Amino acid sequence: MSAIKDIAQLGKLVAAQHGWPAAKAFKSYEMNDADREALSHCAIDLLKVFPSIPGACALMSAALAVGLERQMAAPIHVVAGTLAVDGEPVFGDRQPFDGPQVFSASDPDWDGHVWVMAGPYVVDISIFRTAYSRQGPAKLAKHIDLAFGPNKGLYVDSWKRTSQLGLSYEPQYVLSADEVTRLMGGAFHVIKQTKPA
Repeated sequence: MSAIKDIAQLGKLVAAQHGWPAAKAFKSYEMNDADREALSHCAIDLLKVFPSIPGACALMSAALAVGLERQMAAPIHVVAGTLAVDGEPVFGDRQPFDGPQVFSASDPDWDGHVWVMAGPYVVDISIFRTAYSRQGPAKLAKHIDLAFGPNKGLYVDSWKRTSQLGLSYEPQYVLSADEVTRLMGGAFHVIKQTKPA
């Protein structure tokens, strides 16, 4: 699959999993203040309970998506692909992958990146946590520190604007509702394991 360059191509990925009406809603969505507030509250709540562990972008994104779907009328989709910093991949390798096979597990072993999209907006709940950790790629850590500084929790921006900040979200696969539910089960398991008895 060639790189997805515009919202129309990304809409086709959404349509492949969720149908053309979902793709149309995805492409036309505009975030309002109520949605921004709901998004912020959902993210804060999740960041409070989800442990700081490496490689949790899929689980965190699924958990956030499920929460957002309960609080917002926005078209929410979980997307997988490559994350690049200044054009260089830090997660993923831009190579095609078998999405249904990768996301058949509740905690996939995969080197790409997963994020939420609320319409044409990237909603990345794991990027700062990963960048601030010792396990995060050095290039990502340096970039995040210079571009955003410390103590950030959630990155939300128009997909088209992310490249202006040196981040490239390169979608390759949109997860199905069943795959998101499966990942949510994995997220619940991780959260439950870390809660004190």
